[in-house]
Amino acid sequence: MLVGAAFFATVSVMNGKLYSPEHQVRLYLDALRDGDGGKALGLLNASVPEGSNPTLLDGDALRRASEPLENLEVGDARRTANDRVEVPVTYTLEGAEATSVFALERTGTEWGLFNVWEFEQTVLPTVEVTALNSVEAAVNGVDVGLPDGSAALAAFYPTSVTAQYEGKYFSAPERHATVTSRETPPPPLALATEATPELIRAVDDQLHAFLDGCAEQTVFQPTNCPFNYPTNERLAGDISWTIEEYPAASVTPNDGGWLLAPLRGSARIETQLRDFFSGEVRDVSESVPFEFTADLTVSEDAITVTPVVRY
Repeated sequence: MLVGAAFFATVSVMNGKLYSPEHQVRLYLDALRDGDGGKALGLLNASVPEGSNPTLLDGDALRRASEPLENLEVGDARRTANDRVEVPVTYTLEGAEATSVFALERTGTEWGLFNVWEFEQTVLPTVEVTALNSVEAAVNGVDVGLPDGSAALAAFYPTSVTAQYEGKYFSAPERHATVTSRETPPPPLALATEATPELIRAVDDQLHAFLDGCAEQTVFQPTNCPFNYPTNERLAGDISWTIEEYPAASVTPNDGGWLLAPLRGSARIETQLRDFFSGEVRDVSESVPFEFTADLTVSEDAITVTPVVRY
């Protein structure tokens, strides 16, 4: 009798621990922390959405997704129907308290003694990453292609997802999202791509070179340049142009490309003019404001600024 009682006590303990629904959830969470996506997917009994990107489902990207999980606690299973339970998991993610609930069902026994619990079949949620005028981004530290500027990434839960873009000429600051359930996928991670200081310097260099070339022309109206000096008086000395104020470049995304805002600055002309009637010669030193536009073309490792001057 003692042996029988000990045997049944052992079976009861085993069913409450190693063969419990809570244990299955712990195994799943351990697989997330280990970056073992194959094991996690099998335990969760989940399928990957068709057409989704699998980057977040394995390896370093998955490990980074689960690293922010803190104060994680697997709660007691709650019965929802015959042979069906829900297991709540509470945790802190990105500084906020949250709960994920996992549904499991008892599918049989082993050797007629130990319960077999499995997650109910589900489909993984997705996280959409978008970027203005970019076909790639770094998601949880892994480069991801963004065809047409966006991608839907399948994700386990609970996890944290970060996305950013850092290029030579354009970058987008890091954005965060948390995935806590299948039913409530996070809002899209929309990356706001901006010009880098290196791009602004490169644009400024080309604008300065263009305007300096205009200033080297010793005529009232430099050819293909945005400034000139109209006068009815006769020239009585040399003409000298200098750039007083160079335009400040501002680059914004526009219809799949990049747009330079209208460029404004000022030049100074210094010369001598003779009055047509009196013959008097006077010194001229005047500031001449100007405005023009320019087209901007950006490739992987080079940019081209093409001034557009209209008279």
